[in-house]
Amino acid sequence: MFKQFLIPQLMIFCRFPVFLKVTVTASILLNILVNPSFAGDPFRNREPHKIGDRTEAAFNAIFQQGNYPTAKDALQKAMSSEPNEPLIYAIQASLAYQNQDLVGLEKYSRKTLETGQNLIASNPLRGNLYTAAGHFLEGAVILSREGTVNGAASAFSRLRKVYTYLDRAERISANDPELNLIRGYMDLMLAVNLPFASPDDVINRLEKKAAPGYLVDRGIALAYRDLKKYSQALDYVNRTLKTTADNPEIYYLKAQILHEKGKNEKSQNLIKEAIAHFDKALAKKSQLPANLVKQIEYERNQAVSSQLSVVNYPLPITYYKNGNSIPRV
Repeated sequence: MFKQFLIPQLMIFCRFPVFLKVTVTASILLNILVNPSFAGDPFRNREPHKIGDRTEAAFNAIFQQGNYPTAKDALQKAMSSEPNEPLIYAIQASLAYQNQDLVGLEKYSRKTLETGQNLIASNPLRGNLYTAAGHFLEGAVILSREGTVNGAASAFSRLRKVYTYLDRAERISANDPELNLIRGYMDLMLAVNLPFASPDDVINRLEKKAAPGYLVDRGIALAYRDLKKYSQALDYVNRTLKTTADNPEIYYLKAQILHEKGKNEKSQNLIKEAIAHFDKALAKKSQLPANLVKQIEYERNQAVSSQLSVVNYPLPITYYKNGNSIPRV
């Protein structure tokens, strides 16, 4: 069913500072919204869908390792050897978005849509899924180029197409884990940002129907972080770390959660732990895009300031009749 109230969601995607707060980094949501299935399908235990090895390598580099230079190299090779795979262009679009490269975003969004449409005849499930993703990406292009006010009508038209094709994919296989991951992430973002939507239902569907597990857990951790349910967010990010311990972006996510929880509870120890996790992420900064590194460094500095404010809180004052006062310790 078409979600007519999802325009605010699309708008969020195109406001870079807000998007970082919602998804850890600009690439995360766009990548996951167009998440793949490939040779050695991580989504399906039965009847896996074959995708090329180069595409698989790029996927693993980004989501398991958080290694963007390796992913970029794999994507270049994939475009030569696996040109009909829409996932390649979806990831390229997400990287262009992250780098604020509107020309690249427009180019690869269009290629995602074209290859998704071409795939419908041979693989209706994935073809419709990636056609939806292509329309979604092109909606992001419109809002990036025209702004949220001027581009709203055109983006709305694209969004209607997104749900038209998602519904078609759902009619083919409603319990497909790849479909439920993509749609689950979209619906989670809606539920987190609109007060009349229920995140509990979306989280339940993600846990029961989506895969792979580490991306499910990562998405739920993000949702709980933005819902300010920090204990639950920690539970899920720790689950993700068990299987993607080499990914610096997961340490970044955990650092964010610990920082917010520490501020909320006025806990120096939690903030100290957050700083340590920011440092773990920055220890692999050569793997990450430059703008993401700057964001992590900025948030680390904010955490240091938070720690100092917790330590150096004002002492209570005892006042005497003569007007003089001394700190009460």
